[in-house]
Amino acid sequence: MSAGAIRLDTEHILRPVRRGDGVALARAYVANREHLAPWEPTRSEAFFTVAAQEQHARLCVEDADAGRSLRFVIESDDGEIRGRMNINNIVRGAFWSADLGYWVDATRLRRGLASRAVAQLIEYSRTQLRLHRLQAATLLHNLGSQRVLIGNGFERIGMAPKYLRIAGEWQDHLLFQRLLEEPLSSRREGP
Repeated sequence: MSAGAIRLDTEHILRPVRRGDGVALARAYVANREHLAPWEPTRSEAFFTVAAQEQHARLCVEDADAGRSLRFVIESDDGEIRGRMNINNIVRGAFWSADLGYWVDATRLRRGLASRAVAQLIEYSRTQLRLHRLQAATLLHNLGSQRVLIGNGFERIGMAPKYLRIAGEWQDHLLFQRLLEEPLSSRREGP
């Protein structure tokens, strides 16, 4: 993957996950453990270790090299990871689509970081990956994430019952898409 660092604001960059990120990733996940718990799968204690996060970083690099997924971090100028942005499950063939996922550090919410990073990933997906479509899913009550998606031109396309196992339970999700080659339809639904 040839993506470099992209400046998001005066304090943060968006850059690909790289080998050696395990220490900073572990710190970020430990610091945000309670903040992320309602929005993510149940995590084992091992997940929060440097060893597990370094192994994950290596897998991220391998997946990027193979064109399967591209995973990024939002990094502050002090070298700390303040969020994650992921383009997962890249499928070519007749689909040319991928899944978008993200989170932002609890101390960095409501600063527009997620919105700016999503905008950058839309452009990267369009121009570098040449994808036709990005899709994303949010829990029904995740209004903040829905605002980020809608603000970046995603359209709500439906609801998937018991879509993902989040916080230990199969939970319903709203589905969104952004067509990257065509204008959005006039039908837009809010959260």
